[in-house]
Amino acid sequence: MSGERYECIRLENQLCFPLYACAKEVVRRYRKPLDELGLTYTQYVVMMVLWEHGTMSEGELGKKVHLDSGTLAPLLKRLEKQGMVKRIRPETDERTLMIELSEAGDTLREKAVNVPAAMQGCLDLTPEEIVQLKTILDKALARMEE
Repeated sequence: MSGERYECIRLENQLCFPLYACAKEVVRRYRKPLDELGLTYTQYVVMMVLWEHGTMSEGELGKKVHLDSGTLAPLLKRLEKQGMVKRIRPETDERTLMIELSEAGDTLREKAVNVPAAMQGCLDLTPEEIVQLKTILDKALARMEE
């Protein structure tokens, strides 16, 4: 069962597996600081985009966070139920769903500024290695979007 023919499907030779396992572990470590905000990791990502860019359509938001409508719609409904966002259909175009922060969602930003500090040291890498890793991942992601 061993041999060169099967080297390509050995787990230790895969790039996708350490990416997956590392991402899963980092998200797990976010759980504690995000529990204090009442958010899941994916909800946190959505909120960061809204804090940065303000009101936008569901489609625009989905593109920024790399989520399709089937995943994003229920997440936004939960955030609305929690009072963090408002989902609005403009009278001028009822096909478009606009997402805007509620007052509570905007206020949550103050607590959220503590999350990055809580996550510092999550990866045991030097600051230079972290910059390199982010640069490479950003480049790979951008090329996948082409």
